[in-house]
Amino acid sequence: MKPLEPPDSHHLSAAIGWLELGDAAEARAELEKIAPKFRSHPPVLVIRYEIYAKARNWDAAADIARTLTELEPHQPGAWVSLAYAVRRKRGGGIPQARAILVQARQAFPREQTIAYNLACYECQLGDLNAARSWLKKACALGDASKVKLMALEDPDLTPLWPDLRKAHT
Repeated sequence: MKPLEPPDSHHLSAAIGWLELGDAAEARAELEKIAPKFRSHPPVLVIRYEIYAKARNWDAAADIARTLTELEPHQPGAWVSLAYAVRRKRGGGIPQARAILVQARQAFPREQTIAYNLACYECQLGDLNAARSWLKKACALGDASKVKLMALEDPDLTPLWPDLRKAHT
């Protein structure tokens, strides 16, 4: 898909800026200025997802993320966003989010974020051995020290904190 051109690209940039400033309403207003035929352009959808996520409108965020996985199935971030929103949407949950990432893991075996989020989901589902295994994989795929520090601040991984503290000292 070809990149957006002015003025639509300017509206997208403005939306990103407003979102970074924490003003989702202005970001949404900028997206509405984009020509209707370009509103389903992937970068526009990514910002729309971010707006819905900030508003905790998880049903709409999941719809946008699902569309992104269809338009750009080769983008692991779309799958992570879908799992994140599905976990939180009405009728969703951790088992559904986990299933999305288990599927995505097959396409993206080297994606650290997928392994990390699977650790979170397994931990929340009570399978601490699987959670440890996924966290170990996430550490192997990236900067292990940063992953462990992040895990020590992630409430999803609270049951693993004692083990992580021992290993980190």
